[in-house]
Amino acid sequence: MEEYEEHMQKLAAKLMWLALGSLGVEEKDIEWAGISSDFQGSQAAIQLNHYPICPEPDRAMGLAAHTDSTLMTILYQNNTAGLQVFRDDVGWITVPPVPGSLVVNVGDLLHILTNGIFQSVLHRARVNHIRSRFSMAYLWGPPSEQMISPLPKLVDPPQSPLYPSLTWKQYPATKAIHFNQSLSFIRNCLSLDQIS
Repeated sequence: MEEYEEHMQKLAAKLMWLALGSLGVEEKDIEWAGISSDFQGSQAAIQLNHYPICPEPDRAMGLAAHTDSTLMTILYQNNTAGLQVFRDDVGWITVPPVPGSLVVNVGDLLHILTNGIFQSVLHRARVNHIRSRFSMAYLWGPPSEQMISPLPKLVDPPQSPLYPSLTWKQYPATKAIHFNQSLSFIRNCLSLDQIS
């Protein structure tokens, strides 16, 4: 498991730089990425999920709709469908599992860091009546005390940042109260004092 986590840390850092680089963000723009820009101070958790066969899947919940409180989540899933993402114009869409692939979800903190350019995705897991589903989520975020705010490079003047600064440690407390409305709540706050 330690070897897996080490590989996932490297992959997460690489994906982060690919995503931010596509927006013109450079290593000098994120000091907390570390001297070698590998995000070594980041924190992560691995979550193993099992969704057993259910004779009436429409009457059961696998995992309730939510956004991830991370920078990003990298998900491995077996070849059983169940992950769904929500799009305002369509509704719930099943993400078909592709053998040998990973799913990457933008988390709320990357949403904040990019000032909403990359948006966190509302998603859920459904059970099915044919096969059990297994998934392994690598939940990746910054150091718990690191202030996260929109990168100045991604805020067009004269517009102000859409979100105030906060730490990953503070965010779960807000999410516990406001759940899937947390980003909207934070966006409407004028200062960190209103969040705490």
